[in-house]
Amino acid sequence: MGSVARLAALLAVLALRAGAPAGAAARGDTFSALTSVARALAPERRLLGLLRRYLRGEEARLRDLTRFYHKVLSLHEDSATPVSNPLLAFTLIKRLQSDWRNVVHSLEASENTRALKDGFEKVEQDLPAFEDLEGAARALMRLQDVYRLNVKGLARGVFQRVTGSAVTDLYSPSRLFSLTADDCFQVGKVAYDMGDYYHAIPWLEEAVSLFRGSYGEWKTEDEASLEDALDHLAFAYFQAGNVSFALSLSREFLLYSPDNKRMARNVLKYEKLLAESANQAVAEAVIQRPNVPHLQTRATYEGLCQTLGSQPTHYQIPSLHCSYETNSSPYLLLQPVRKEVIHLEPDVVLYHDFVSDLEAQKIRGLAEPWLQRSVVASGEKQLPVEYRISKSAWLKDTVDPMLVTLDHRIAALTGLDVQPPYAEYLQVVNYGIGGHYEPHFDHATSPTSPLYRMKSGNRVATFMIYLSSVEAGGATAFIYANFSMPVVKNAALFWWNLHKSGEGDGDTLHAGCPVLVGDKWVANKWIHEYGQEFRRPCSSSPED
Repeated sequence: MGSVARLAALLAVLALRAGAPAGAAARGDTFSALTSVARALAPERRLLGLLRRYLRGEEARLRDLTRFYHKVLSLHEDSATPVSNPLLAFTLIKRLQSDWRNVVHSLEASENTRALKDGFEKVEQDLPAFEDLEGAARALMRLQDVYRLNVKGLARGVFQRVTGSAVTDLYSPSRLFSLTADDCFQVGKVAYDMGDYYHAIPWLEEAVSLFRGSYGEWKTEDEASLEDALDHLAFAYFQAGNVSFALSLSREFLLYSPDNKRMARNVLKYEKLLAESANQAVAEAVIQRPNVPHLQTRATYEGLCQTLGSQPTHYQIPSLHCSYETNSSPYLLLQPVRKEVIHLEPDVVLYHDFVSDLEAQKIRGLAEPWLQRSVVASGEKQLPVEYRISKSAWLKDTVDPMLVTLDHRIAALTGLDVQPPYAEYLQVVNYGIGGHYEPHFDHATSPTSPLYRMKSGNRVATFMIYLSSVEAGGATAFIYANFSMPVVKNAALFWWNLHKSGEGDGDTLHAGCPVLVGDKWVANKWIHEYGQEFRRPCSSSPED
């Protein structure tokens, strides 16, 4: 088999590696793509229908119980009711011997509950797994970190960055949606269970505050209570080195649950620790934010994300300009593309309105059934990782004629050969809750990279199409070039990954910032070195 045939076979496996459309989201992967999260609305609508039927059954049962109650009460309220009347005497005996037993042991309540439980069990397989709850909670922490969001504001449904006394609104929703005490507790507990007290403490503090404000109220859906939140927060503070806070919270816990022996032992332990350190100068521990995996460029990356798009304005750098681009291609003569030069080193260009709304919608629709959790190369394996949260699918151009037209348009604009084996199939990506891809290169940086198995060289260029808009976040940040590009619906971003010498361009280190609000879709066309020899000639000069 020749190299071209081998590459075609490999690309086919990549494009169809799932074997069948993904359909419903895999258990534990719902959070990693917004389209999967949206599908979770369907089973909840089914659950609402089940609950509606249950409520109707219970309302009918309670109406009947109310009727019985008033019937008996009316007999007791009538002082003239003589038990000497044999009919009344009989009904009294019957009620006490039979009617009350039937009321108390009625199966109607248990039948209503059983129907609700049976219906839930049928839907349960389509519901998100606990791993999805963990993933969604970690997403909120990620947004909290990258955009420096205030937890108290988030709990109120407000997306605000608080820096000292300065408060910046990053997004203003048309309708505020606040989190409950139990919601905040669950986020805090996910961090707590990971030993991440940096994130656990503010979320558990908010949970405690909200539980205090509603103490005594009972909500069927809540899993936690004020005591649970105080318990976790106290231990989190102890683990973080703040024994006095741990003691204060533990004492408060005992006010609500005085018989808890474990907490009483904790109070004695904390009191002893404070007494022993009373004569020693103890510096309060500073909780460090976790940095896993360690990312040296994190400060720059997050700073660029916080700008929500920071490319220089044209009047500051005159060489950044806009034009109508035909690339001397007959294909574009009658319909040139609006080109905007975004950056020079590296050379990054934005093509506005590269696809239409209908084309973008169709690409999303073609990809959706095939979406699988995005992976990264780890040695010989492809693994899902926390620093890339999305789902992706590969579309062969034989799937739909529109994809052939898209390839022709990309080739006309770039002047490159975008047909396999000289380019990969179109990769379509849908980002999840707080979906992101931390700083990375598109081109291979190691000679053992799986990219070289394709026998077509390295990825010389990236052509990325924005298939949707987002309300906030999701910018593409170029770390060493120090700028970020906001999502521009239907536009395409193009850059060279390699110098003409074939060396990787270190300035193309880039990232997909977390999506703060919105549903982000992109399509990537990666073009390889081979086949471009006369379209982008090589150069021995490291400056090219």
